[in-house]
Amino acid sequence: MALYHYVTQEQRSGFDKYKYSAVDSNPLSIYVMHPFWNSVVKILPTWLAPNLITFTGFMFLVLTFTLLSFFDFDFYASGEGHTHVPSWVWIAAGLFNFLAYTLDGVDGKQARRTNSSTPLGELFDHGLDSWACVFFVATVYSVFGRSETGVGVVTLYYLLWVVLFSFILSHWEKYNTGILFLPWGYDISQVTISVVYIVTAVVGVETWYKPVIGNVHYRNLFTVMIVGCLFVVTLPMSLYNVFKAYRNNTLKHSSVYEALLPFFSPVLLFVLSTLWISLSPTDIIEKQPRIFYLMVGTAFSNVTCKLIVCQMSNTRCKPLSLLLLPMTAVVLLNITSILLLSPCAETQFGLTRRGENRPEGC
Repeated sequence: MALYHYVTQEQRSGFDKYKYSAVDSNPLSIYVMHPFWNSVVKILPTWLAPNLITFTGFMFLVLTFTLLSFFDFDFYASGEGHTHVPSWVWIAAGLFNFLAYTLDGVDGKQARRTNSSTPLGELFDHGLDSWACVFFVATVYSVFGRSETGVGVVTLYYLLWVVLFSFILSHWEKYNTGILFLPWGYDISQVTISVVYIVTAVVGVETWYKPVIGNVHYRNLFTVMIVGCLFVVTLPMSLYNVFKAYRNNTLKHSSVYEALLPFFSPVLLFVLSTLWISLSPTDIIEKQPRIFYLMVGTAFSNVTCKLIVCQMSNTRCKPLSLLLLPMTAVVLLNITSILLLSPCAETQFGLTRRGENRPEGC
């Protein structure tokens, strides 16, 4: 299998002993979605590979992202005075998002049904899930946009990191407990996003301009929902599950340093990307928010996939990812004013818009 070309001998040995273990305690999943997914998987042919189901679901998200990128690349389309995204795009987005969510729920059931569960399948599934985070956030952002009644691109950047941190918390739990506790926020958010897309198609984006009550706008609810899911649900449950494993002497890493290793690379990525947008001579987050979000989400997915491999092989997580070295160089050059302090740097790295006038002297 291709996976074995990218792992160490120690990790290969760990794969042979690996057994998937997950807990889903979300009432929405247990009483609504799982019965629905159980019905869906029964109509799938047994020759249909689980990984193909996973990939198809992910491609629905990519297609949605691509559609919104075409009609709303700069996140201005939902603002007053701009050409809005057509209603059929929102209908497609709602259907595609729900289809992706459904396929993500049935791929594992298909694997168990056909006795074809493998470590590669888990890496493929959860690896694409980690990459999907940026597609979810960037796509739903087009509903509100960056107008006066929307959310600023810098604020959305931090909200993206809230989502990314929520995702890696679950895999940090598994790294320390051996059990993947599926986050409640995921199911709630997927159903909500699908409904919001359909509602937007019916009533138009103008509906989101109006305050809900007083000076509270829908953008505020959007922000509160994302941040609230992390601090009210995901983080407390993660800490509780890890503490419970510690109390029961089942924690896999007794050292605090070893237990926190999975956070080192994501935190460094956050620091580097935040410094980049803060020091950027071309104000990159304002000019190319979609590309910058995608870059951050892709780097995060790479870091997460390495953590997933360590989980499955029961090996030590490396504290730093080499993929972050190029970004470190860019940020350091901005800080030290060597070569890249001028706008020429980001132009040379291909991060200014095609066709845009280059800064003088570049």
